[in-house]
Amino acid sequence: MTFVSDRLATSCRGVPERERWLDGLGAAVDAACERWGLELGRPFEGPEVSAAWVAPAVTPAGERVVLKLGMPHFEAAHEARALALWAGDPTVWLIDVDDEHGAMLLERCEPGTPLRALPERDQDAVIGAVIKRLHRSPPPGHGLRPLSAMWDAWSAERRRDEAAWSDAGLVLDGLARRDELLRTTTEHVMLATDLHAGNVLAARREPWLVIDPKPFVGDAAYDVTQHLLNGPERLRTDPLGTVARVADLAGLDAERVRVWTFVRLVVAPTDAWSDGGDAVARALA
Repeated sequence: MTFVSDRLATSCRGVPERERWLDGLGAAVDAACERWGLELGRPFEGPEVSAAWVAPAVTPAGERVVLKLGMPHFEAAHEARALALWAGDPTVWLIDVDDEHGAMLLERCEPGTPLRALPERDQDAVIGAVIKRLHRSPPPGHGLRPLSAMWDAWSAERRRDEAAWSDAGLVLDGLARRDELLRTTTEHVMLATDLHAGNVLAARREPWLVIDPKPFVGDAAYDVTQHLLNGPERLRTDPLGTVARVADLAGLDAERVRVWTFVRLVVAPTDAWSDGGDAVARALA
Protein backbone atom coordinates (compact mmCIF):
# COMPACT_ATOMS: atom_id res chain seq x y z
CA MET A 1 0.00 0.00 0.00
CA THR A 2 1.38 3.42 -1.01
CA PHE A 3 1.87 5.80 1.92
CA VAL A 4 0.08 9.14 1.47
CA SER A 5 0.77 12.08 3.77
CA ASP A 6 -2.09 13.82 5.54
CA ARG A 7 -1.29 17.06 3.70
CA LEU A 8 -1.57 15.43 0.29
CA ALA A 9 -4.77 13.63 1.25
CA THR A 10 -6.24 16.93 2.46
CA SER A 11 -5.31 18.63 -0.83
CA CYS A 12 -7.22 15.95 -2.73
CA ARG A 13 -10.27 15.72 -0.51
CA GLY A 14 -13.49 17.10 -1.98
CA VAL A 15 -12.11 17.48 -5.52
CA PRO A 16 -13.39 14.56 -7.64
CA GLU A 17 -10.54 14.62 -10.16
CA ARG A 18 -7.95 14.57 -7.39
CA GLU A 19 -9.77 11.89 -5.42
CA ARG A 20 -9.76 9.66 -8.51
CA TRP A 21 -6.04 10.35 -8.92
CA LEU A 22 -5.45 9.42 -5.28
CA ASP A 23 -7.40 6.18 -5.70
CA GLY A 24 -5.14 5.20 -8.59
CA LEU A 25 -1.91 6.46 -7.06
CA GLY A 26 -0.67 3.08 -5.81
CA ALA A 27 -1.01 1.48 -9.23
CA ALA A 28 0.69 4.46 -10.89
CA VAL A 29 3.62 4.29 -8.46
CA ASP A 30 3.97 0.55 -9.09
CA ALA A 31 3.94 1.11 -12.85
CA ALA A 32 6.60 3.81 -12.65
CA CYS A 33 8.80 1.64 -10.44
CA GLU A 34 8.49 -1.25 -12.89
CA ARG A 35 9.27 0.99 -15.86
CA TRP A 36 12.45 2.38 -14.33
CA GLY A 37 13.37 -0.55 -12.07
CA LEU A 38 13.28 1.62 -8.97
CA GLU A 39 13.89 0.71 -5.36
CA LEU A 40 11.79 3.18 -3.40
CA GLY A 41 12.45 4.85 -0.07
CA ARG A 42 9.84 6.34 2.26
CA PRO A 43 7.97 9.23 0.59
CA PHE A 44 8.96 12.73 1.59
CA GLU A 45 6.77 14.63 4.03
CA GLY A 46 6.72 18.23 5.15
CA PRO A 47 5.02 21.58 4.63
CA GLU A 48 5.98 21.79 0.96
CA VAL A 49 4.75 18.28 0.02
CA SER A 50 1.04 18.93 -0.36
CA ALA A 51 0.41 18.69 -4.12
CA ALA A 52 2.43 15.65 -5.18
CA TRP A 53 3.60 12.22 -4.08
CA VAL A 54 7.41 12.36 -3.95
CA ALA A 55 9.86 9.69 -2.83
CA PRO A 56 13.60 9.00 -2.97
CA ALA A 57 14.58 6.06 -5.14
CA VAL A 58 17.57 4.18 -6.52
CA THR A 59 17.85 2.98 -10.12
CA PRO A 60 19.29 -0.42 -11.13
CA ALA A 61 22.54 1.42 -11.95
CA GLY A 62 22.71 2.76 -8.39
CA GLU A 63 21.73 6.33 -9.31
CA ARG A 64 20.01 8.16 -6.45
CA VAL A 65 16.92 9.84 -7.88
CA VAL A 66 13.46 11.12 -6.96
CA LEU A 67 10.13 9.77 -8.20
CA LYS A 68 7.39 12.38 -8.37
CA LEU A 69 3.71 12.04 -9.26
CA GLY A 70 1.80 15.30 -9.08
CA MET A 71 -1.89 15.48 -8.31
CA PRO A 72 -4.10 17.18 -10.94
CA HIS A 73 -3.15 20.82 -10.47
CA PHE A 74 -3.81 23.63 -12.93
CA GLU A 75 -0.70 25.62 -12.04
CA ALA A 76 1.69 22.64 -12.23
CA ALA A 77 0.37 21.11 -15.45
CA HIS A 78 3.51 21.88 -17.49
CA GLU A 79 6.17 21.24 -14.85
CA ALA A 80 7.96 18.51 -16.83
CA ARG A 81 7.92 20.58 -20.02
CA ALA A 82 9.52 23.54 -18.27
CA LEU A 83 12.11 21.43 -16.44
CA ALA A 84 13.16 20.02 -19.80
CA LEU A 85 13.59 23.56 -21.14
CA TRP A 86 15.57 24.73 -18.11
CA ALA A 87 17.72 21.58 -18.44
CA GLY A 88 19.11 21.72 -14.92
CA ASP A 89 19.99 25.44 -15.00
CA PRO A 90 19.23 26.22 -12.17
CA THR A 91 16.63 23.49 -11.58
CA VAL A 92 16.85 19.80 -10.82
CA TRP A 93 17.42 17.64 -13.89
CA LEU A 94 14.41 16.00 -15.46
CA ILE A 95 15.76 12.50 -16.17
CA ASP A 96 12.67 10.91 -17.73
CA VAL A 97 8.87 11.21 -17.91
CA ASP A 98 6.11 8.62 -17.85
CA ASP A 99 3.21 10.56 -19.36
CA GLU A 100 0.79 7.64 -19.09
CA HIS A 101 1.04 7.57 -15.31
CA GLY A 102 1.94 11.22 -14.73
CA ALA A 103 5.33 10.37 -13.25
CA MET A 104 8.66 12.17 -13.39
CA LEU A 105 12.09 10.81 -12.61
CA LEU A 106 14.19 13.65 -11.20
CA GLU A 107 17.69 14.39 -9.99
CA ARG A 108 17.94 14.03 -6.22
CA CYS A 109 19.22 17.04 -4.29
CA GLU A 110 21.64 16.02 -1.56
CA PRO A 111 21.87 16.98 1.22
CA GLY A 112 18.54 18.54 0.21
CA THR A 113 18.47 21.17 2.97
CA PRO A 114 15.80 23.78 2.13
CA LEU A 115 16.96 27.35 1.64
CA ARG A 116 14.52 28.37 4.39
CA ALA A 117 17.07 27.03 6.90
CA LEU A 118 19.11 30.20 6.24
CA PRO A 119 18.33 33.69 7.59
CA GLU A 120 15.93 35.65 5.41
CA ARG A 121 18.53 38.07 4.09
CA ASP A 122 20.67 35.14 2.94
CA GLN A 123 17.60 33.58 1.34
CA ASP A 124 17.06 36.82 -0.57
CA ALA A 125 20.53 36.67 -2.10
CA VAL A 126 20.09 33.09 -3.29
CA ILE A 127 16.60 33.76 -4.66
CA GLY A 128 17.98 36.79 -6.48
CA ALA A 129 20.76 34.73 -8.04
CA VAL A 130 18.64 31.79 -9.21
CA ILE A 131 15.83 33.95 -10.54
CA LYS A 132 18.18 35.66 -12.99
CA ARG A 133 18.98 32.24 -14.45
CA LEU A 134 15.38 31.05 -14.53
CA HIS A 135 14.25 34.04 -16.57
CA ARG A 136 14.88 33.36 -20.24
CA SER A 137 12.93 33.75 -23.44
CA PRO A 138 11.11 30.47 -24.16
CA PRO A 139 11.97 28.81 -27.47
CA PRO A 140 9.48 28.64 -30.36
CA GLY A 141 6.84 25.98 -29.80
CA HIS A 142 7.49 25.86 -26.04
CA GLY A 143 3.84 25.14 -25.21
CA LEU A 144 3.88 26.96 -21.86
CA ARG A 145 0.88 29.07 -20.90
CA PRO A 146 0.92 32.85 -20.43
CA LEU A 147 0.82 34.24 -16.90
CA SER A 148 -2.54 35.76 -17.77
CA ALA A 149 -4.05 32.23 -17.87
CA MET A 150 -3.28 31.72 -14.20
CA TRP A 151 -4.52 35.17 -13.29
CA ASP A 152 -7.74 34.73 -15.25
CA ALA A 153 -8.48 31.63 -13.16
CA TRP A 154 -7.50 33.30 -9.89
CA SER A 155 -9.46 36.49 -10.63
CA ALA A 156 -12.58 34.52 -11.51
CA GLU A 157 -12.32 32.63 -8.21
CA ARG A 158 -11.85 35.88 -6.31
CA ARG A 159 -14.90 37.44 -7.98
CA ARG A 160 -17.03 34.42 -7.03
CA ASP A 161 -16.01 35.08 -3.42
CA GLU A 162 -17.22 38.70 -3.51
CA ALA A 163 -19.50 38.30 -0.49
CA ALA A 164 -16.45 37.63 1.68
CA TRP A 165 -14.40 40.66 0.58
CA SER A 166 -13.42 42.72 3.61
CA ASP A 167 -12.57 45.76 1.47
CA ALA A 168 -14.24 45.82 -1.94
CA GLY A 169 -12.40 48.96 -3.02
CA LEU A 170 -9.04 47.33 -2.36
CA VAL A 171 -9.93 44.19 -4.33
CA LEU A 172 -11.31 46.16 -7.28
CA ASP A 173 -8.14 48.27 -7.30
CA GLY A 174 -6.10 45.07 -7.34
CA LEU A 175 -8.08 43.67 -10.26
CA ALA A 176 -7.56 46.87 -12.22
CA ARG A 177 -3.83 46.91 -11.52
CA ARG A 178 -3.58 43.26 -12.49
CA ASP A 179 -5.01 44.15 -15.89
CA GLU A 180 -2.57 47.03 -16.25
CA LEU A 181 0.45 44.90 -15.33
CA LEU A 182 -0.48 42.21 -17.83
CA ARG A 183 -1.15 44.80 -20.54
CA THR A 184 2.16 46.62 -20.02
CA THR A 185 4.45 43.58 -19.87
CA THR A 186 7.02 44.13 -22.62
CA GLU A 187 9.25 41.08 -22.13
CA HIS A 188 7.82 37.61 -21.57
CA VAL A 189 10.16 35.15 -19.86
CA MET A 190 9.87 31.69 -18.33
CA LEU A 191 8.60 31.92 -14.75
CA ALA A 192 8.64 29.46 -11.83
CA THR A 193 5.75 31.42 -10.14
CA ASP A 194 6.02 29.35 -6.91
CA LEU A 195 9.64 30.29 -6.20
CA HIS A 196 10.34 30.48 -2.47
CA ALA A 197 12.86 29.22 0.07
CA GLY A 198 11.08 25.89 0.52
CA ASN A 199 11.47 25.11 -3.18
CA VAL A 200 15.21 25.74 -3.36
CA LEU A 201 17.36 22.89 -2.03
CA ALA A 202 21.04 22.44 -1.26
CA ALA A 203 22.68 20.07 -3.74
CA ARG A 204 26.04 18.71 -4.84
CA ARG A 205 26.01 19.62 -8.51
CA GLU A 206 25.36 23.24 -7.54
CA PRO A 207 24.99 24.89 -4.14
CA TRP A 208 21.26 25.44 -4.70
CA LEU A 209 18.73 23.99 -7.15
CA VAL A 210 15.10 24.93 -7.78
CA ILE A 211 12.37 22.31 -7.49
CA ASP A 212 8.61 22.23 -8.01
CA PRO A 213 8.09 25.08 -10.51
CA LYS A 214 4.58 26.09 -11.55
CA PRO A 215 5.65 27.34 -14.98
CA PHE A 216 4.12 30.15 -16.99
CA VAL A 217 5.50 32.80 -19.34
CA GLY A 218 5.18 36.48 -18.50
CA ASP A 219 6.47 39.42 -16.46
CA ALA A 220 9.75 38.72 -14.65
CA ALA A 221 8.73 41.06 -11.82
CA TYR A 222 6.00 38.65 -10.79
CA ASP A 223 8.35 35.84 -9.86
CA VAL A 224 9.56 37.09 -6.46
CA THR A 225 6.09 37.63 -5.05
CA GLN A 226 5.76 34.21 -3.42
CA HIS A 227 9.13 34.60 -1.71
CA LEU A 228 8.07 38.01 -0.41
CA LEU A 229 4.73 36.73 0.86
CA ASN A 230 6.46 33.88 2.69
CA GLY A 231 8.13 36.49 4.93
CA PRO A 232 5.02 38.17 6.39
CA GLU A 233 6.64 39.77 9.42
CA ARG A 234 9.12 41.88 7.48
CA LEU A 235 6.43 42.86 4.98
CA ARG A 236 4.36 44.10 7.90
CA THR A 237 7.21 46.11 9.44
CA ASP A 238 8.90 47.41 6.27
CA PRO A 239 6.89 46.56 3.15
CA LEU A 240 8.43 49.06 0.75
CA GLY A 241 12.02 48.52 1.92
CA THR A 242 11.68 44.74 1.76
CA VAL A 243 10.25 44.82 -1.76
CA ALA A 244 12.95 47.22 -2.94
CA ARG A 245 15.77 45.11 -1.51
CA VAL A 246 14.56 41.81 -2.95
CA ALA A 247 13.84 43.39 -6.33
CA ASP A 248 17.35 44.85 -6.45
CA LEU A 249 18.98 41.50 -5.65
CA ALA A 250 16.95 39.86 -8.42
CA GLY A 251 17.65 42.64 -10.92
CA LEU A 252 13.94 43.44 -11.25
CA ASP A 253 11.86 46.60 -11.57
CA ALA A 254 11.01 47.41 -7.94
CA GLU A 255 7.90 49.36 -8.90
CA ARG A 256 6.40 46.43 -10.79
CA VAL A 257 7.37 44.04 -7.99
CA ARG A 258 5.60 46.33 -5.51
CA VAL A 259 2.41 46.41 -7.56
CA TRP A 260 2.45 42.66 -8.26
CA THR A 261 2.85 41.98 -4.53
CA PHE A 262 -0.13 44.24 -3.81
CA VAL A 263 -2.17 42.39 -6.44
CA ARG A 264 -1.21 39.03 -4.95
CA LEU A 265 -2.36 40.18 -1.53
CA VAL A 266 -5.79 41.39 -2.55
CA VAL A 267 -6.72 39.30 -5.61
CA ALA A 268 -5.09 35.84 -5.41
CA PRO A 269 -7.32 33.32 -3.61
CA THR A 270 -5.63 32.72 -0.25
CA ASP A 271 -6.26 32.84 3.47
CA ALA A 272 -2.60 33.29 4.37
CA TRP A 273 -3.02 37.03 4.93
CA SER A 274 -6.24 37.14 6.87
CA ASP A 275 -4.33 38.73 9.77
CA GLY A 276 -2.96 42.12 8.82
CA GLY A 277 -2.93 41.56 5.08
CA ASP A 278 -5.13 44.54 4.29
CA ALA A 279 -2.77 46.90 6.10
CA VAL A 280 0.23 45.60 4.16
CA ALA A 281 -1.72 45.84 0.91
CA ARG A 282 -2.61 49.48 1.62
CA ALA A 283 1.03 50.27 2.34
CA LEU A 284 2.07 48.69 -0.96
CA ALA A 285 -0.77 50.36 -2.86
